[in-house]
Amino acid sequence: MKEREIGRELPEQEQEMPEREDIVLDVAIAQAGYEEGDVRIADISFKVRRGQLLGLIGPNGAGKSTTIKTLLGLLKHVKAEVSIGGSGGSYAYVPEQPVFYEDLTLWEHLDLSAAAYGLDYGSFKESAERLLRQFGMEHVRDDLPAGFSKGMKQKMMLMLGFLVQPDLYIVDEPFIGLDPRATKDFLRLLETERQRGAGVLMSTHVLDTAEKICDSFVLVSAGRVAAAGTLDHIRAAAGLPEASLFDCFDALA
Repeated sequence: MKEREIGRELPEQEQEMPEREDIVLDVAIAQAGYEEGDVRIADISFKVRRGQLLGLIGPNGAGKSTTIKTLLGLLKHVKAEVSIGGSGGSYAYVPEQPVFYEDLTLWEHLDLSAAAYGLDYGSFKESAERLLRQFGMEHVRDDLPAGFSKGMKQKMMLMLGFLVQPDLYIVDEPFIGLDPRATKDFLRLLETERQRGAGVLMSTHVLDTAEKICDSFVLVSAGRVAAAGTLDHIRAAAGLPEASLFDCFDALA
């Protein structure tokens, strides 16, 4: 397993957990912030298993983005232990805001990503052409992404992630900018990857969709975990045994 340790070592959680080889993401954040002494999140711990889709939810400013930046190793002022990527050591991060090179076409972005992950050209070409068809992007394969709409840029980010078929997907607000057809294509691909054994951590505000597709949730509020577990666990924490995820969110956050 690819390990990245940040700060001091934290004790193991006192609960029964899956076998280590089944875990593709193990996060234990004691505290983290953007400046020394400015703690934005604290006491946030969770695990993602192979084939599991864990929804990271919470209101704006609750600490979801800080949590993701912490586990990706993008913050300096943290005390945490993070193991990411599973036994194969691979993960794909799909950011909320698309990141791209202005002088590279869509196809060149896909080719560059494949080269970075060591994919052979035959496999890359087959996968890339399939993704272009699935996301309806064949007609812009040789265009520069700077001229794409927001939805098209988001599709490109998703394609780059699905291209490499990693052990873990970390996806930040994937539904923003996607039309219904692209959303359906994304969810279909995500399910295929989960069946393959990939784990998924997905941060989202689209709670009705999250309720349908996520196995479990971590609800973050004011920089800490307000509730975690399956929908039934979230309902129990909210005291609303028959409520929707949206209503539980409103009660807890």
